[in-house]
Amino acid sequence: MEFRIADTFSDSLARLTGDEQKIVKTTAFDLQLNPANPGMQFHKLDKAKDKNFWSVRVGGDIRLIVHKSDKSLLLCYVAHHDKAYHWAERRKLETHPKTGAAQLVELRETVKEITVPKYVAAIKSKLLPAKPPLFARVSDDDLLGYGVPAEWLDDVRRANEDSILEIAGHLPAEAAEAMLNLATDVTPPVLAGAVVGGDPFAHPDAQRRFRVMANVEELAQALEYPWDKWTIFLHPAQRRLVERDYNGPARVAGSAGTGKTIVALHRAVFLARANSDSRILLTTFSATLSNALRTKLRRLIGNVPRLGERLEVHAINAIGQRLYELNAGRVDLASRDVLRELMEEASRAAEH
Repeated sequence: MEFRIADTFSDSLARLTGDEQKIVKTTAFDLQLNPANPGMQFHKLDKAKDKNFWSVRVGGDIRLIVHKSDKSLLLCYVAHHDKAYHWAERRKLETHPKTGAAQLVELRETVKEITVPKYVAAIKSKLLPAKPPLFARVSDDDLLGYGVPAEWLDDVRRANEDSILEIAGHLPAEAAEAMLNLATDVTPPVLAGAVVGGDPFAHPDAQRRFRVMANVEELAQALEYPWDKWTIFLHPAQRRLVERDYNGPARVAGSAGTGKTIVALHRAVFLARANSDSRILLTTFSATLSNALRTKLRRLIGNVPRLGERLEVHAINAIGQRLYELNAGRVDLASRDVLRELMEEASRAAEH
């Protein structure tokens, strides 16, 4: 049986207290080792539309929501009793009919009518005409191709500038990204079509939210830093950069916060795994950043610590100094006091 975790589980775990997280982690380990353990208190969720949703009693009123089938067990969500049940009753796990990706879809029938706040609508109705829908010229087939769930097509088609953000908040990540791109005149890439008999969890967009935990060590890493989702889930665009076979040097460009550093870390680990006899060097322009990256690297390879023996992270000036010492001997750098004295001496000489 394949054992998976969802990004929604990681998010919800991080919102619990430290003591609550400890007992959840213990239950998660027990489930991975033996999901059929008689001590596991599974409870069928009668009100859930998805009949494969089950609740597992963790301790007190903490409940773990799992999606259980004959072939897999997926950790989906964890919270206090009522909140956990409410989450499960509003969602279903399905394979998208167009893209073939596994998605946790929010049930449209459980969401209140999506409207612009009344006071905003009242003000705008007096000043401006109604805004046109953003996706009137986009076909249903194209919207499905971007990963929009079929039951959300009508809402997406009616979306305008005032409602698009609220609607996007109810959609799977790839669909929300595509809608926001279209709304800003950016054509998003069309997702690969479904493959007959293909694994819905193997789709690149499914891998951004679901991950197989192959062993206890991988699960321990995921549970140790639930807020650091970058160690587990990568955006498909990031994964393509990490795993691509380049013919030579490559440059990854992007503004601050777009994930370039995360790509570099995963790329270094990917290369180390793929080339067992190689040593990998990751450099930065800052000693502070290189220290931070070493910490992140330890988290990323926590389940295979020996990989770190072939991975080095250093600031570029430290690498320059090391190479100099290997080839020319010890570096004798002038101290700040010496530099200040020489500059003052040069300044006095210039005045005369």
